[in-house]
Amino acid sequence: MKTVYGDEKELLARCRQGDLAAYDILMQRYEKKIYALCRRMSGNSFDAEDLAQEVFLKAFRALPNFHGQSAFSTWLFRIAANTCLDERRRRKRRPAALPLEKMLPTEDGEIRVEVPDKSSDPLAAALNREMKDEIQELLDQLPPKQRSVVILRDLQGFSYEEISRMLKINMGTLKSRLNRARSQLGKLYRRQEEQKSRTGHLKGGRGVET
Repeated sequence: MKTVYGDEKELLARCRQGDLAAYDILMQRYEKKIYALCRRMSGNSFDAEDLAQEVFLKAFRALPNFHGQSAFSTWLFRIAANTCLDERRRRKRRPAALPLEKMLPTEDGEIRVEVPDKSSDPLAAALNREMKDEIQELLDQLPPKQRSVVILRDLQGFSYEEISRMLKINMGTLKSRLNRARSQLGKLYRRQEEQKSRTGHLKGGRGVET
């Protein structure tokens, strides 16, 4: 007779008893979300796959110590966030292609980024990649802790309460860190635009030979 697993508490209880089938089902429920978080924080799919596997392995090993003080999802995402931060500290300056939303947070509010439709236009696809790379360069200049709160809040959409529990920081520290990150992003963005403007003027001043 085939056993049907449904309730998360039941799955957790069976996992603690060493039921690997129950653990597989539990992880399948969170696989895509954990992978998405790892991809955003690492910046590329190759590292994201390794990080996601590491997260699930850590969770499996630590499961006997999970007693339900918080939601299982919060506990699991905390492991994921800390795993990505640890990896980020080891490799501070890795090139990456981060998939971003259409809003760039700054100290003056959010800047809407118009992303071209890349479905069938090779030129639009190239422009889209270039735009993502430029914004990635800005995020990559942030300290790991600031970068993580921006990704969790502004890109992943987690609440302040959830992020506070994930990273084990109080609300004041979280909001202060997020404000500093957004402020720094705004400065970097304006500096980038100024550099583009100066470069454009220099090129325009040279003229075009015919």
